[in-house]
Amino acid sequence: MESQNYKNHRKFYAPHHFVFLPLLLVLEGTGIYKVFNDEQNQLSWILFSVVIFLIFYLAIMLRQHYALSLQNRIVRLEFRQRYFEIFGLRSDEVEEKLKFGQIAALRFAYDDEFKIYLEKALKENMKGDEIKKSIKKWRPDHQRV
Repeated sequence: MESQNYKNHRKFYAPHHFVFLPLLLVLEGTGIYKVFNDEQNQLSWILFSVVIFLIFYLAIMLRQHYALSLQNRIVRLEFRQRYFEIFGLRSDEVEEKLKFGQIAALRFAYDDEFKIYLEKALKENMKGDEIKKSIKKWRPDHQRV
């Protein structure tokens, strides 16, 4: 398995990203083409295009919404557990001061860097993307959605 880092940490789901969505885009393109080139059935092609667009939009938004909502909850739970393991304290007070992007970024750092970037996030309001870019030894997460 390839080593994970900032440049390659995004994940794709092939059937969704490379089959289903491109197929919907082709259908949408066909519908729009036909709207302008089949004047006899123009209204039908407009309806077809609108329906395909709505399916495309729902496919993207629902998949992302459900998966990311659950993933965000798990990331917060991981942060709480890890904070407790490292510091032996509850993370409630610290977690309230952090934005989700910072919490999500901290999970890619091993414990020694976690402490450093947590402190920077709290004191200097270091953004999540800055944390990710600063991590020297990336802690991979191959089970993300």
